[in-house]
Amino acid sequence: MYLVTGGAGFIGSNLVAALAARGAEVMVVDRLREGAPGREKWRNLARHGIAGILPPEELEDFMHAAGDIEAVLHMGAISATTATDGDLVAATNITLPLWLWAACAERQVPFIYASSAATYGDGTLGFEDDLSPAALAALRPLNLYGWSKLAFDRRVADMLERGTPSPPQWAGLRFFNVYGPNEYHKGRMASVVFHKFNEVQGGAPARLFRSDRPGIADGEQMRDFVHVDDCVAVMLWLLENPDVSGLFNVGSGRARSFRDLVRAMFAAMGRNDDIEYVDMPADLRGKYQYFTEAPLGRLRAAGYDRETIPLEEGVGRYVRDFLMQPDPHR
Repeated sequence: MYLVTGGAGFIGSNLVAALAARGAEVMVVDRLREGAPGREKWRNLARHGIAGILPPEELEDFMHAAGDIEAVLHMGAISATTATDGDLVAATNITLPLWLWAACAERQVPFIYASSAATYGDGTLGFEDDLSPAALAALRPLNLYGWSKLAFDRRVADMLERGTPSPPQWAGLRFFNVYGPNEYHKGRMASVVFHKFNEVQGGAPARLFRSDRPGIADGEQMRDFVHVDDCVAVMLWLLENPDVSGLFNVGSGRARSFRDLVRAMFAAMGRNDDIEYVDMPADLRGKYQYFTEAPLGRLRAAGYDRETIPLEEGVGRYVRDFLMQPDPHR
């Protein structure tokens, strides 16, 4: 059995789907809660057989009582970059994965967890997935979410240095800007593709933020946009290669502009470009990444050789095969 926390969420549900397609038994740890019609989280799991859905508060008892667990894949987190409840974020994004690390070490179960490119802050210090104490200490995240992910990465580095018992395989994955099916419940934190598609379908232009930095044109802010299928492919590869452990960037490996992204979306919709630029919201000013790009050298050196999905192909598949379909969940 595989245990996937956040398994009804965006990346988690795509991972659950891939594991289920392989015939694996999967226990989902999540809360389904209520949602807007058509965007309820349960829909992310509706097409796949699962062992069950476990509320997070029952996770500890389950881990103590469960039989064989093949691996724990920890995708659950408070992922909003605008989160402000520090105690809740710390409990969810630091304390819980620390407990899971210890439980997996005790039971000798592989442990794969979601870190984030938000740990890199504004990017001026680069994007190297370096677990050395000096590299981790230098990073300056722009928000509470990024800090919490970095805090856990730092704790992992400290435990490894001290010789604290660790899982037989562990991997921290610094996901960059992920897009694709099953993000419908995420609200403001859903991808730019999702939001711009809904704006255009509603009759509005695709609105992008104006640049407030000299030398960067409106719409030319750049991110490493990565299709969720690439994220899942990395995790499946890790499960197939239990000798590989480490902290790894997971992105496309190439920064592209927001303008490129929405132009790919318009092309997939069969429409002419219609872009409008608006001021950045006050709560994002000073906390907004203008450039991200994932160096994939460490992952490649570990043996991962699958090519990532090009932006135009990935956006096209997402728009045509999911967003434009009557039942867009996978």
